[in-house]
Amino acid sequence: MSDEWIPAFNVGSSLRGAPELLRIKQVEEQVSALRTSVICAFNQLLDLKDLNTGVHSTRLAEWGMRIGQELGLDEAELQNLEVAALLHDIGKVGVPDSILKKPGKLDEEEYALMKKHPEYGWAVLRMLPGFERAALDILHHHESFDGKGYPAGLKETEIPIVSRIVTVIDAFDAMVSSRPYRKGLPHEEAVRRLIQCSGTQFDSAVVQCFLSFAQAEMDTVFAAAGTSVSSAL
Repeated sequence: MSDEWIPAFNVGSSLRGAPELLRIKQVEEQVSALRTSVICAFNQLLDLKDLNTGVHSTRLAEWGMRIGQELGLDEAELQNLEVAALLHDIGKVGVPDSILKKPGKLDEEEYALMKKHPEYGWAVLRMLPGFERAALDILHHHESFDGKGYPAGLKETEIPIVSRIVTVIDAFDAMVSSRPYRKGLPHEEAVRRLIQCSGTQFDSAVVQCFLSFAQAEMDTVFAAAGTSVSSAL
């Protein structure tokens, strides 16, 4: 076999394979763009339903990615975390406004319907290819570390790590955010409640990781949440 024949064969194979590799790359880029568009579209839907919900979700995505990186989540988990943080409340589109925006305490029937929103979110997102894992993370973002949450009563590491992260940052943001019917809690009180419920409602490792950077950013957090550190205190 001559030396000249071997490189000629390899070059020909490379040339024949180049168009196929290009097509694969183009398809991957199209899938990625479609995924991003779907996420943005759903987030816009949340804004239409309730502006506070959409802005709240964007804040959670930023916090969640920082926690996920600190905890060493792999790339696939980080992608699911971003989706779950942004769209964890997508199921609220199935909850009547009379319940979502009720100024007073929900009655038992209303609260039971509100607790359905993780299941509604899961039912929507699981239908989309590539969102199945994030759908499960959303389904379980109201589980408690001690097993007393909903909808499945999972506990500790039975709860997906992404869900555990969203649980902590969702609770904190809800506590400090002002609403038309109530004022946000002071930062110290929100932190106290997170620490108090570590190991019961919340994963202690996630709480510790979140508080390690949240303290230094409270001015920005409170401004985004509709209040300020000084006024809250």
